[in-house]
Amino acid sequence: MMTDYQNLALVGAGGKMGMRIGANLANSDYRVHYCENNPDARERLAAEDREASDVHDVIADCDLVILAVPDVALSSVTAELVPKMRSGATLLTLDPAAAYANVLHVRDDIRYAVAHPCHPSVFLDRRTDAEAADAFGGVAATQSVAAAFDAASETEKAALEPVLRVMYGPVDNVHWVTVTQLAYLEPTLVETVTCMLGTFMKEALDETVERTGIQREAAEAMLYGHIQIALAVAFKSTNPFSDACMIAIDYGREAIIKPDWKQIFDRNELDKVIARMLKIDHVQRPERSA
Repeated sequence: MMTDYQNLALVGAGGKMGMRIGANLANSDYRVHYCENNPDARERLAAEDREASDVHDVIADCDLVILAVPDVALSSVTAELVPKMRSGATLLTLDPAAAYANVLHVRDDIRYAVAHPCHPSVFLDRRTDAEAADAFGGVAATQSVAAAFDAASETEKAALEPVLRVMYGPVDNVHWVTVTQLAYLEPTLVETVTCMLGTFMKEALDETVERTGIQREAAEAMLYGHIQIALAVAFKSTNPFSDACMIAIDYGREAIIKPDWKQIFDRNELDKVIARMLKIDHVQRPERSA
């Protein structure tokens, strides 16, 4: 099996993630084929001096095929491309949903990995303007990566890790987990919970302004500052919440959060949300150890 990656195919290279990843890979020593069929996306590649390739012309020679395509397309895309990959090559997806749901086209002589960026931490010490401006990661602000590699040895993980560090760089840590664990991280922890709470706070801000007539800038100042201190107290124990604040927190839990909310961590609930994301009837439980 592959223990050294030199020849890479980036499929969907002109899309949002493809452009981000491609910008970093372009500055590496890897030989990268930027595979893109969409005319507009090919123009975006050309504007960055990255020559577009037809994946069918290059895939048989590639050690690693990176799929920067939407989750809902991975079943059909892998059905088309995996049969054409070279034996021993690795297929890398950027999200765990399709791998978890077992909808990827499988060959016994092809390895399967998933790697997702954690994005720069809210607690990251940002020392430059470029770091401060990089909320997503992959440009200037350091982030971690969570990755799974189907039944891979430590040697095989070590071979893939440098590619991940380039794709998502600058990277501090690559955390190796299983596909199922990665699916619990995303969507359950970071999308079902954290991103939902982000949109919920935005709705609460809008409702505050509409209900009270307060200047939006004043409400934003109060909210944004309290997001910072709430996270610092809850996660870093920088100082305790006041007694009055704890009463309000308890009231908020009673008024807003369902008592059985932790059921979202049940395996059947994970299956349900991933099936909804992939627009499939149901999830086939993964048979592979990752």
